[in-house]
Amino acid sequence: QLVESGGGLLQAGESLRLSCAASGRTLSSYAMGWFRQAPGKEREFVAAISEDGFNTYYEDSVKGRFIISSDTAKNTLYLQMNNLKPEDTALYFCAATPTVHTDVVYTTSGPYRYWGQGTQVTVSS
Repeated sequence: QLVESGGGLLQAGESLRLSCAASGRTLSSYAMGWFRQAPGKEREFVAAISEDGFNTYYEDSVKGRFIISSDTAKNTLYLQMNNLKPEDTALYFCAATPTVHTDVVYTTSGPYRYWGQGTQVTVSS
């Protein structure tokens, strides 16, 4: 089970950190990612981290502003979001998938087996 938290209502330029806590599984055995879905739009990729934690990848619009990381001791995935913009407003989901490819990042939703319920982030201008 994946449970996201940390969403909220913010103003443009502010920062926020999302968390994704895993229960019943060890995150260190999974590749992980963050996705988001804005109203009326399809779910889109935001960021991903490989199973070994050494590789990350970001959607172009969040590069340089968002940072994905994981804390295996706390079994938690994070998304640090800086300099937030109104276009970042969305429901944010974390996702996980077991993989034998420890250095691969997955940037589409298809490979992910487990999903959280989402946490809402709203950014006002």
